[in-house]
Amino acid sequence: MKAKTTHILFDCDNTLVLSEALAFEACAELSNEILSSQNVTDRYTGEQLLVDFVGKNFRGMLMDLQDKYKFTIPSEQLEKYVAMEEEKVIEKLREKLVPCVGANDVLEKLAKSGKYQFAVVSSSAHRRVMASLEKANQATYFPSDGVFSAATSLPKPTSKPDPAIYLFACEKLGAPPATCVAVEDSKSGATSAVRAGIPLIAYVGSYETPEKRDEMAKALKDIGAAAIMYEWVEFENCLEQAGCNVSDTP
Repeated sequence: MKAKTTHILFDCDNTLVLSEALAFEACAELSNEILSSQNVTDRYTGEQLLVDFVGKNFRGMLMDLQDKYKFTIPSEQLEKYVAMEEEKVIEKLREKLVPCVGANDVLEKLAKSGKYQFAVVSSSAHRRVMASLEKANQATYFPSDGVFSAATSLPKPTSKPDPAIYLFACEKLGAPPATCVAVEDSKSGATSAVRAGIPLIAYVGSYETPEKRDEMAKALKDIGAAAIMYEWVEFENCLEQAGCNVSDTP
């Protein structure tokens, strides 16, 4: 018997709000300063960081950069860098962020229906997510205790694709994974949800070109998405597809 869907768990960045390009623009300068301090000659633009690290938080990105370039940042210094990046990004988001097209209309309709409980499950720091939701006029749907951050909510910080933040959110919400549906836009986010056993709607509308949207649709379907959403107006139909596939989701 299929489990009834009671909770919808939304990723934030480039799913509810168009934030990834702004965030990576803000952290590119800091990333390059770190690389320079480690005598690494490569430099990144915000666009390059977005391509290579979309869906990961800054801590996860620094871990990958250390692996790629074979250097080590002491844990205390790493935490300082993470705090610096958070401030830079929040400033940029408060200045320029907008919601994903159609997302606010869907949230309003879902809230009026009263059928589901909402939460945000993100790799980004809690303060950054709240700043994004407030700027996008979405905070009314997500109280602070309904926002879960892999960077700041867990006893041990991590990042998607680790499923820990989804499992943590399900536990706190009292909702078994099979009773939830996740909405994600990135490979790392999709992998996190699927590994947690949560049926997945993959949103590809935030990618800039039709070719990239189709490419990501295939990639996220291969990861295990139960439905692909090109525009938020398709959400109700995608939710039905995800519900139908609850028992089949990896």
